[in-house]
Amino acid sequence: MKRRFTLENLGCANCATKMEDSISKLDGVNSVVVNFMTTKMILDVEDDKFDDVLKKSVEIIKSIEPYVEVK
Repeated sequence: MKRRFTLENLGCANCATKMEDSISKLDGVNSVVVNFMTTKMILDVEDDKFDDVLKKSVEIIKSIEPYVEVK
C-alpha cells in the first residue's frame, strides 16, 4: 500500500534524511521518500503491516523533530 502524507512544521533537511533512513529500516517497508522541500512523505508498505509501520514511523518522526505533525 502506497500513501502520501504531509509533514507539517518540518524544519530541517538533515532531519528529513534521518527520518527517511530510519523508517526505511522498518520491517515491511518497501520504500519511503521524505522530501524536505515539499514537506511530503511517500510511504510504500506491505498491506498487512501498514498500520504498525505508520505508527512506528510517526514515533520516529517525533523523536527526530517533536513539532512535526503527520497528516
